[in-house]
Amino acid sequence: MNKTAIITGASSGFGMLATVELAKKGFSVIATMRNMQNKDTIIELCKQESITSKISFIQLDVTDQQSIEHFSSQLSQLSSINVLINNAGFAFGGFCEETSILEYKEQFNTNFFGLIEVTQAVLPYMRKQRRGKIINISSISGKMGFPGLSPYVASKHALEGWSECLRLEVKPFGIDVALIEPGSYKTNIWTKGKRIAKNSMLDTSPYSFYLKAIEKELESGTSNYGNPQDVAQLIVDLCSRKELSKLRYPIGKGVKASLIMKNMIPWKVWEKIFHKKLNVGGIGRDNYIQ
Repeated sequence: MNKTAIITGASSGFGMLATVELAKKGFSVIATMRNMQNKDTIIELCKQESITSKISFIQLDVTDQQSIEHFSSQLSQLSSINVLINNAGFAFGGFCEETSILEYKEQFNTNFFGLIEVTQAVLPYMRKQRRGKIINISSISGKMGFPGLSPYVASKHALEGWSECLRLEVKPFGIDVALIEPGSYKTNIWTKGKRIAKNSMLDTSPYSFYLKAIEKELESGTSNYGNPQDVAQLIVDLCSRKELSKLRYPIGKGVKASLIMKNMIPWKVWEKIFHKKLNVGGIGRDNYIQ
């Protein structure tokens, strides 16, 4: 039986790679993206694999109501919807004191509220079928905080809680919900249209020493970033399974160990490890201020 997968944010990163891999596995993939000009890269990749017939495109801006309504109107034309992969999102950085409510809302409108609207559009069809899978792309940031990334971290924590509720609600209808929680990967989530709260970018920010420490840590760790193809393969694997027995699927170097350690050790110890790694306590902090 031909299976149909819908994926949001398909123009780059995990979304683009998963789109191609799903098509190679025989799925009919509906790739959605905000800017349709970005579909050319996917088309070229599909030509190389002779799978262009397996891909179709729908323009979708998950933050725009008219775009959501247009997307919803297209769903009735599908014979079935087997999988929804909520991948659209971006990363917004900023310190809690300095990030405005408008900046928080911008992050949540894409990473959380837009995802909810897309899911609500698809769910009636899956309930009628009595089957389906919803795979939400979360992050290790959905399980642990990180200084200077509060908008992104908060949006992923919200996604984790909402997905847990959703799974409990729709399981009786034969629908599985899963969260993929990647660690650090070589994608453009932080470089494409890089967004950091305006006040946190100022040299006069009291947290400027923290931002320098974080940037240094991120740069030093790039060699350990994973291959995004691994996440795409996990997406395909979950889409192909008969049943998703677990809710959460962490992936990436050191991710599982970090989650276990955070849950086992006292918060006071975890906090000290964090600050020591960033070198932002005591003398280390004074060095950054100088």
